[in-house]
Amino acid sequence: MTKPLTMGSLLLLTTALVAPSALAQTTGAADPQEKVEVSIPGGSGGDIVVTGRNIPEPIRATPEVVSVLSTAEIARTGEGDIAGALQRVTGLSVVGNGYVYVRGLGDRYSAALLNGSPLPSPEPLKRVVPLDIFPTNVLSSALVQKSYSVNYPGEFGGGVINLTTKAVPTKPFLEFGASVGANTETTGKLGYTYYGSSTDWIGFDSGNRDVPDGIKQAIKSGKPINGGNYTTAELQGFASSLINAPTTLLQRNGDIPANFSFDLSGGKSWDTAGGQLGLIAAASYSNSWRTRDVLQQSSLDPELAGTPQTNFNTVITENRVLLNGLLGLGYEFGDGQAIRWTNLYIRDVLKQGRLSSGFDRNVSDPVAGQPDPLIKQNTYWFERQLIDTQLVGEFKFGNFDVDLRGTYANSKRKSPYERGFSYTYNNTAHDYINNLASGGQSADIAFSDLNENVYAAAGDVTYQLPTALKAKVSAGYAYTKTDRSSSRYQYQYFRPDGALPLAVAQERPDYLVSDYNIYTYNIQLRDVSSSQGAAAYDAGLEINAGYLQAEAEFLPGLSATAGVRYEDAKETVRPIGEGLVQTNLKKDYFLPAATITWNFAEDMQLRIAGSKTIARPQFRELAEQLYQDYESDRQFTGNPRLVDSKLTNAEARYEYYFGRGERVTVAGFYKKIDNPIETVAFFAGGGALRTGFANAPEAQLYGGEIELQKYFPLEPVFGSADFWASRRLLVAANYTYTHSKLKVGDQIVYGPQQDQIAANLLFRDGAPLTGQSDHIANLQIGFESTDKISQQTLMITYASKRVTNRGPIQGEARQPDIVEKPGLRFDLVAREEVNFLGSTVEIKAEARNLTATKYQEYQQSDAARIYLNRYDIGRSFSLGASVKF
Repeated sequence: MTKPLTMGSLLLLTTALVAPSALAQTTGAADPQEKVEVSIPGGSGGDIVVTGRNIPEPIRATPEVVSVLSTAEIARTGEGDIAGALQRVTGLSVVGNGYVYVRGLGDRYSAALLNGSPLPSPEPLKRVVPLDIFPTNVLSSALVQKSYSVNYPGEFGGGVINLTTKAVPTKPFLEFGASVGANTETTGKLGYTYYGSSTDWIGFDSGNRDVPDGIKQAIKSGKPINGGNYTTAELQGFASSLINAPTTLLQRNGDIPANFSFDLSGGKSWDTAGGQLGLIAAASYSNSWRTRDVLQQSSLDPELAGTPQTNFNTVITENRVLLNGLLGLGYEFGDGQAIRWTNLYIRDVLKQGRLSSGFDRNVSDPVAGQPDPLIKQNTYWFERQLIDTQLVGEFKFGNFDVDLRGTYANSKRKSPYERGFSYTYNNTAHDYINNLASGGQSADIAFSDLNENVYAAAGDVTYQLPTALKAKVSAGYAYTKTDRSSSRYQYQYFRPDGALPLAVAQERPDYLVSDYNIYTYNIQLRDVSSSQGAAAYDAGLEINAGYLQAEAEFLPGLSATAGVRYEDAKETVRPIGEGLVQTNLKKDYFLPAATITWNFAEDMQLRIAGSKTIARPQFRELAEQLYQDYESDRQFTGNPRLVDSKLTNAEARYEYYFGRGERVTVAGFYKKIDNPIETVAFFAGGGALRTGFANAPEAQLYGGEIELQKYFPLEPVFGSADFWASRRLLVAANYTYTHSKLKVGDQIVYGPQQDQIAANLLFRDGAPLTGQSDHIANLQIGFESTDKISQQTLMITYASKRVTNRGPIQGEARQPDIVEKPGLRFDLVAREEVNFLGSTVEIKAEARNLTATKYQEYQQSDAARIYLNRYDIGRSFSLGASVKF
């Protein structure tokens, strides 16, 4: 006897990881000898189906190595976004602004899917979508697959993360939640912000930051704004057309507000003559603040000795507004057939004010020979938006299962009015001045705009062979087309008649570039985009893929999955401008994969997997365009001469499931990467430190991971009182060790500035891959009730240091690599369910980073250390409640 389980059933079963009582109520006790058939929709292919002995753990029934975070597990972490919840999964770490690294491999080696379909990224620095923009209230689960199967896209290195949105509800529900929070380094403390517009608080600009019509027409005409194309009056007009004080005047705020958020979700289903129709909707809004007091340094010395080249203390205040909406319609009919239409909207806006004080040795007093004190200020507005609509159909025709998917997604990223001003100290005026002419004294503005469309369609057919041997054959086709257009135009205020009068140069920024000064002192605007690479580029990626896969249980307890995927892809980046290199990568690949699973005991099994996969360069890694990354506070530029990386993957895994939601797993893995893409720091003109990209010849990675999850009933310890009868202790721990090393010789490669250079000068033989931590560990200790929501969970997270950038080269010497030290963090989350006026209310309290771990990114040479970024993260506390009607 077999029981087919749909994806919805599997996700229900995964609640057993935290709530076995819920599983017992829905499915009852299972016969250990009973066989179970599990069907999981693939990423770009048909259902994965495997038959094996029943084990009280649904993830064991999958043919590949997976981890599933159910709604209950996500809720336990208390995280508001899925990136935070995923960092509790074995071998996963979250870097920067929501980018998930699997087993230490960078984000370029991970893929993110939504309901099995590809997602565009609203962030130009990444093709992978930042997962911190996905609120947990719109998701029903997150599946992480670490071993490759050919139904997924061939760009697979560390793993694939498939997010599943909520579908047809089993019963009507309406839920409202709200929370308020504070941070010890931000809330009620000093920060710097600016007005912007009256609607900034809702995540939309009122129109103040729109590109002025004159500048817009100049961009469209293709004539750069300079003296060769426009008159003096027109150049002054361009400068005066810019909205001034609302986007320029940086103001002190001595009492930064608290964070707050609220969300609303609901759903209902209706029985029809042929099936069940369901509707689900969700919306959320959050408004949060973060202030960082950052030490930022750089050094030109190969040994980092002496006085740093630059040394600044920078206070950065960010106001982040996140809006989300989900609307889903589903129709289920017949024997497990369904049609689902899912629509997702995400808008993520960051308003940033920065004030820096320090020195740059390039700006020195010619008499004293000492660096001049500098003050810099910046105002930014980064808006990211994602719209995704998907239509999925799952049908059955006898022994045939047919899965059809189509999706359209659009992402936008705009950064208008990127303003920067720099003042130096003047001994005559005994004040800081900006005369728009001397070194270190400047004013500039930039407008960035990105638009990306993704069209994807896939069809899969699975046929169950009508033989005694449990076997299925799957085949599928997937098409993906991605189009991107991106631009960044930078302009500089300047005075062709020389320095401004001293009294004018002492004025604050909004007075300095006021209309009166523009026309009185002939201040003009000029385009300097050409000095920053490509002002604009168009990019595209078109993939045609097909696969064939077979699955069978050859002997009782011994099953295998094997297949091959063919992918044909064309990737192009076409910069707009003279003397810039275009990228045209056209490659096709056959990518095999196989997994053998041996159920050698009722509660144990062994998996062995092998595959070949690829990793393509991302658009931002290829485009010669300057980007400002607000998280690392560094500028990035691409290298159009990058090529694809090829990976060979192998893994062995032992799994012991000794109870529902209880397991021990041990795994070892190995990867060989040809032409891995590494982030490389370099010094641009004037000594500015930037990040670029280059292919290393080869890298190898190996490691192991262990996971334990166990429940301990508390009744035997504390007695049979009603309180203790339903209480238990959860211990969940995982540890991943990863060792990687580059293998380089004197081969000639293209460096981050497209220069030909010996690989062993750009890279150190034996160095670890960028982004890879040798040690990642998580520990959860929780007390909970099996009768209702009552959980108190302590979460400990540790990640060892990892390289963020290869060290820059100075002459024939290479500086030490730039290293990030994540360190140890303690989080505490408590959830309690109470009844209030006949409604169920869940109260949640959180305390984050109780260890007060700092953020540190630095270079080290013997005793000398240079901090690229160092700041206190602070402790965060929040209190929230949600009510169900």
